[in-house]
Amino acid sequence: MSESTRLDADRIRTLLETESDEIKENTRLFNAARYDAVEAVGADAHEGYRTRAREIKEESIERLPDLIRRTRAAVEANGGTLYVADDAEDANRYITTLLADKEANSVVKSKSMTTEEIDLNEALETDGFDVWETDLGEFVIQVAEEAPSHIVGPSLHKSREEITELFEREFDPDEPLDSAQKLTAFAREFLGERIDEADVGITGANFVMAESGSIALVTNEGNARKCASIPDTHVAVAGIEKIIPSIVELEPFAELISRSATGQDVPQYLSLLTPPVDTPTIDFDRNDEPGFGNSDTERDFHLVLIDNGRTAMRQDDELRETLYCIRCGACANSCANFQSVGGHAFGGETYTGGIATGWEAGIEGLDVAEEFNDLCTGCSRCVNACPVKIDIPWINTVVRDRINRGKDPGFDDLLVDGLVPDEEESGTPLRKRFFGNFETVAKIGSATAPLSNIVASTGVARRAMESVLGVDARRDLPTFERTTLREWADSRDSRIEEPVRRVALYPDVYTNYVRTERGKAAVRVLEALGCEVVVPNVGGSGRAPLSQGMIATAQRKAAGVSESLLPYLDAGYDVVVIEPSDLAMFRREYEKLLPAEKHERIDGGSYEILEFVYGLLENGGDVDALPGGDGAGVAYHSHCQQRTLGLESYTETVLERLGYDVLASDVECCGMAGSFGYKSEYYDLSMDVGEALAKQFETAADERTVVASGTSCMEQLDSLLSSGTRHPIELLDPVGE
Repeated sequence: MSESTRLDADRIRTLLETESDEIKENTRLFNAARYDAVEAVGADAHEGYRTRAREIKEESIERLPDLIRRTRAAVEANGGTLYVADDAEDANRYITTLLADKEANSVVKSKSMTTEEIDLNEALETDGFDVWETDLGEFVIQVAEEAPSHIVGPSLHKSREEITELFEREFDPDEPLDSAQKLTAFAREFLGERIDEADVGITGANFVMAESGSIALVTNEGNARKCASIPDTHVAVAGIEKIIPSIVELEPFAELISRSATGQDVPQYLSLLTPPVDTPTIDFDRNDEPGFGNSDTERDFHLVLIDNGRTAMRQDDELRETLYCIRCGACANSCANFQSVGGHAFGGETYTGGIATGWEAGIEGLDVAEEFNDLCTGCSRCVNACPVKIDIPWINTVVRDRINRGKDPGFDDLLVDGLVPDEEESGTPLRKRFFGNFETVAKIGSATAPLSNIVASTGVARRAMESVLGVDARRDLPTFERTTLREWADSRDSRIEEPVRRVALYPDVYTNYVRTERGKAAVRVLEALGCEVVVPNVGGSGRAPLSQGMIATAQRKAAGVSESLLPYLDAGYDVVVIEPSDLAMFRREYEKLLPAEKHERIDGGSYEILEFVYGLLENGGDVDALPGGDGAGVAYHSHCQQRTLGLESYTETVLERLGYDVLASDVECCGMAGSFGYKSEYYDLSMDVGEALAKQFETAADERTVVASGTSCMEQLDSLLSSGTRHPIELLDPVGE
């Protein structure tokens, strides 16, 4: 294992030991609450808001220069000042100069990721200003001198006991802070005094409305309103991407932002301010004095809009979508890896979670994004969670590709076809090229089996693989079959007179070379239901190289699949896929890898195996042609991408119709995620993510057959449980093996 890999592994293990419990509890709570909130408002209504929000962001980013001009005119008409800062240094210089001109001493701030991005606190403190964060989570982080671990909840990684110990050590309060209520009361009183005494209040802005110059602040604490209204000078800091045309466009975001972030129907506080002239006088009952807020004092307002790389991101076709982000943190809450290690691993200089790759690559550069980019496994759950439908996995893949192209491969003497660097991807590191070209490895392994399996299992081979490729020696390797699924299918005479459907069963790499039993079962099940089945000679879908950021290779694979499958579709065949991640390629990623017409044809003609069986049974297929379950118990885990495609219910329904008692896992991720679980630095994280699934199934496995719909899930469950794991289609096999 290389030194850098060892350091990454040590860092992850440390976070698993010190921060994981709190991060898991809070992010999983937020994620579950989001599901409940969406269900309460109705899926159709929620999707309508998401669609409208995305349309508004697309339009706003397209019209951004004009919206900035309109915002300036509105702010100045209101009596305020707008400044557009080129970068962090420019913004900090403007704000510190402003405060110096005001002869300010003390500053209070409400939560703002943009001020985190530009390191405003450090700049102010360097110039001698007294700065206090007034959001409770930010206050905790400020006192602890740590970086936020989450976009919405900066101190989610800390327990109440840790915060108590921190506050008692730093502030020596008169009485112990031994409850959440006492901690909150102490912070409220302490920070209330700072707000009362502050010369300047600094806030962020969740949204800026160009027509009126108004800003919207979305918070769960009243501190932002106080920071904006009590000091005579208010400075709002926001990225230029926060501008929307008018208050009319605010509605879908007001509906979505809290629901997506924490599962709340509405935020505790949605403040609309048009500073300085229309900011209301607000009664905060300070010291029991009603009517706090001096409307007679002349107020000063400055809106500082930050570019800091955003204009370049706007002009970048692949990073542009990052600017649609409304900073809700749903991508982090829905991510299994983030749930285990949080933003102190899955994040950069400022931003955390799946969307952090786009932000950090655009603002800080590829070197920063590289530090955590591989923690995105491309499962795509975040896409369904994102309130503006950002394709976060694609952004992560694009950045990974760009990182690869800047690397020295260091293996010019490698001669295996498919692993040699080509001109387009010459920088891809050896390990990524190995995993990205697993199809080549599988072909060689199958052609030389069983010798290849024996050699690969030796201690010498495992140590070499760990040292050179970073393949963890604790992880079982796949066992290659000498006879591939295609060879088996070609050797059979399976003609069916007057078939009800004609099927081209897609032989994904694992089904063709490793887990051939599920492919054979699929053929026999489809034939039992009256289908004519062929297994075409077609290569890998491109999922493996895409997961490593090898987009050019993935595109060539997609083109090859298209060339092979389109003639079958033209001839009236349905394409049926066993591996959910490959079907996700057909339905989602091929939209970016293939011409639109080819993608649409493959997308429209492809089905997951149990989805297709369900359709056959619904349309007159003979359920008696398949073996019944007779009440036998099944513990079923659905693959991540099967869930994001909305297909898991088909498997459950078919199994129940056949008489099985199905216990479906409510754990969203097994933790394996293809090659991710093989990599040495991520093995402990992979197993930590899988622990929740193991706990749910460990008792059931003694009484139920464990089945899983994806290769990764099967491999992980095999390592977590003593019982073997099968694919659901194998339970339907009328022959069985």
